This record gives sequence, structure tokens and C-alpha cells, in this order.
Amino acid sequence: MGRGKIVIKRIDDTTSRQVTFSKRRNGLLKKAKELSILCDAEVGVIVFSSTGRLYEFASTSMRSIVERYDKEQEDYQLMSPTSEAKFWQREAETLRQELKYLEESQRQLKGEELNGLSVKDLENLESQLETSLKGIRTKKDQLLTDEIQELNRQGVIIHQESTKLYKEVNVLQKENAELQKKVYGENDINSHKRSSMQPHGFSTGYELDGPRDLQLCQPQNYETPENATNLRLQLP
Repeated sequence: MGRGKIVIKRIDDTTSRQVTFSKRRNGLLKKAKELSILCDAEVGVIVFSSTGRLYEFASTSMRSIVERYDKEQEDYQLMSPTSEAKFWQREAETLRQELKYLEESQRQLKGEELNGLSVKDLENLESQLETSLKGIRTKKDQLLTDEIQELNRQGVIIHQESTKLYKEVNVLQKENAELQKKVYGENDINSHKRSSMQPHGFSTGYELDGPRDLQLCQPQNYETPENATNLRLQLP
């Protein structure tokens, strides 16, 4: 079962509060260290316990981090509305320049607007395209390989199912043969097999393995002056 949701409020029990503080303090400092390493960020954490004990972590120097923080706070507080508007205008202009550069690079990758490029620029562009094409081909080959493996796996499954069905059919045929032996008897089945091997129209004199219907056919016309009545036994 999952852990229940913890209510965020002050822990009344002193022992439980101290244990929780110790666990979460270590987790907080560990996350701060990971953030500074993974993201190359300057991180500083200062924690005072309820008893007044100090715990801290600094990716560089705590003094330099605090001084930098104070300077940033002063610059922000001293910034007037006009200065803030100019700041955001500069940020917007920088973003527009980056967007323009990306659009130009995209057109050049498509083979457009190449007149102003030098031989070195064209070689760099060619190298980028070759690298991109190599990555695309690698991904394509991987997808094709995965599809082939999946088809082979499905083929093995189908083959196993076919083999299983073939065995089941053989079992049913054997059971059917045993059932015929019980119903008609061994001699009747053997005589039926021998009669099926005789030429058409030849009678062995034995009784057939089942009832047959006799039908009277209509008289047929012959070349003789008289029409003879022809009785024919038809077996279904």
C-alpha cells in the first residue's frame, strides 16, 4: 500500500519533529548539491534548526553567493519603471535577433539564400547536413530493424499456433476413427475400405456400411423401335 498523504503542519511531538527535520534537511542539501552539479548553477542553502543550529551548503563560497544576492536585490530595488521597461525591451530585441538567426539557418539548410556565404561557410553547412543525414539514416535503419524483428516474432508465434492446430486436428482424426470403430465395427469399416477401392460399378457382394436409397428413373429413349424401361439403382 502507498504512503498516506502527510498534512503540512507543525509537528507537536518533539522527537518526531527532530527526526523529520533531520531527514528532510539531508534531502534538501542533497538536492541542492545535485542541482549545482547537473545544471552548473551557483546554489547556496542556509538552514537554522529550531534550536538555533546552522546548516548550510554552497556550491562555491557562501560569502560570494550572499554578496551576489545582495547586489542583485539592490539593482532590482533601484530599477525605476522606465529602466525596467528598457530592460524588457532589450530582452525582446535579443529574442528577435535569435529568432531571425534561427530562421536564416533553417532556410540555408533547405538550400536557400546561399549567395552571401563563403566557401568555409558552405563547407560548415555541408558538414551539418551530412551529420543530420547520418542521424536520420541511423534512425531509419533502427526502425526498419525493429519492424523486421517484430515481424519475425509474429511469424514464430503464427508457426507455433499452426503446429498446435495441426496436432489438434490429428487428435480429432484419431478420435473420429476410434468412434467409427465403435459405431460400425472393425469388419464393416474394413469392408467399406475394400469396396471403395473396387472399380466403379463393381459390386463385391457385401453389404454397404449404411442404408442406401433406391430411386426409379424415367424411361430413356433408345434407337430401337421400342422404348425400354430402365431401372437404375442410384446411390447417393
